Amino acid sequence: MTIREALPEDRDTLVGIWLRSVRATHTFLAEDDIQSLLPFVQDELGPDSELELWVLAGEEGTVIGFTGLSGTDVAALFLDPDHLRRGGGRLLVEHARQLKGVLTVDVNEQNEDAVRFYEATGFELVGRSPTDDAGRPFPILHMRQPEPDSSGGQASP
Repeated sequence: MTIREALPEDRDTLVGIWLRSVRATHTFLAEDDIQSLLPFVQDELGPDSELELWVLAGEEGTVIGFTGLSGTDVAALFLDPDHLRRGGGRLLVEHARQLKGVLTVDVNEQNEDAVRFYEATGFELVGRSPTDDAGRPFPILHMRQPEPDSSGGQASP
C-alpha cells in the first residue's frame, strides 16, 4: 500500500469510498441521514476543498481509502469496506502524524469500531459533545494523541 496526495480525478472515487464506508460502518445512521450528508461530503472532497487530502492506494494503484486533514485535525478517514482491518487506516494516521505532529480527531461515539481504532492508534478522549456539528443527536467524542516525551516515546497522560 502506498500513500499519495489526492488528484482532482480521485474526487468521485473518494465520494464513493465515503458512501460505501459510511453505509458499512455507521449503522446508527439511516439512509436519509447519509443522503443529507452527501452534498456536504461532495463539497468537502471537491475541487474547492480546504482539506489536505491523501489517498491510500492498493498494490495495483487502486484507491482504497483516504484521509482529509485540516491542520492537525483528522477531519476524515475512510476505507473501502473490503479493505477494513488490513492496516491501511493505521498507515494513514501514521502518515498524518509524520506530516503534522500531534493529531486530533472527532469521532461519532456510536461508531464503536472507529473509537477502538483511534484508541489503538494512540488517541485519548479529551471531551464529548452530545450532538454533532449540525445539532443532530449523534454524540461526538473529541480525541487527541498525547505529546511525545523527550525520549521520543509517548508522554504519560
